[in-house]
Amino acid sequence: MSSPSAVLFDFSGTLFRFEARDDWFDGLHDEHGDELHLDAQAELIRRMTQPVGLPAMIAGDDRIAWERRDLDPQQHRRAYLAMLRASGLTVPGHAEQLYGRVIDPHSWQIFPDTERVLTGLRAAGIPVGVVSNIAFDLRAVLALAGVAHLVDEYALSYEVGAIKPDPRIFRAALDPLGVAPSDALMVGDSDEADGGSRHLGAAFELVRDAPAAERPTALLDALARHGVVLPN
Repeated sequence: MSSPSAVLFDFSGTLFRFEARDDWFDGLHDEHGDELHLDAQAELIRRMTQPVGLPAMIAGDDRIAWERRDLDPQQHRRAYLAMLRASGLTVPGHAEQLYGRVIDPHSWQIFPDTERVLTGLRAAGIPVGVVSNIAFDLRAVLALAGVAHLVDEYALSYEVGAIKPDPRIFRAALDPLGVAPSDALMVGDSDEADGGSRHLGAAFELVRDAPAAERPTALLDALARHGVVLPN
């Protein structure tokens, strides 16, 4: 098996994970003035981090914003505030407070093997790209974790103007690296979005989004399956 000449990674659920804390919900209430139950908190986090399809409660201009949320920061903010308010956070300021956590670099936890993988690829001379459907600058998250310098190219949907699985976003990462898709590996937690790289001829490896402690070597294992042996 020939190893890839470049490796692309998804961001959320692959290199980093959005980790909610209980104290985020202190002082937040539903439309009845009651404290949010744990199941309500969990559902809000799920809707913010795993948005699949269009929520039924989103309509009109808010629906348009939802469809374009990963292409424009203002549309992203509008869409998520509408979703949070429709989910019960109707007290003024509460939706804004919780939304702010999503774009706070401190809210993202690095997976146990992320730094080792990025460091190892740099030592092996294999360039790295990050390809993400996102509407804020995730470079701040990587910088906070001390790994931003290990990424050679970023293709972020709101900067590129394309959303995975659109081939354009993968090419936006690969073309500056000078690597053909057939010589690249994409690693991500979405078979539909990240797996779109396969339509260009790139290899694809699916990893599972899970709490960091439950996924200590997923990235290392993914690379090993494609013949990438990293230096110790």
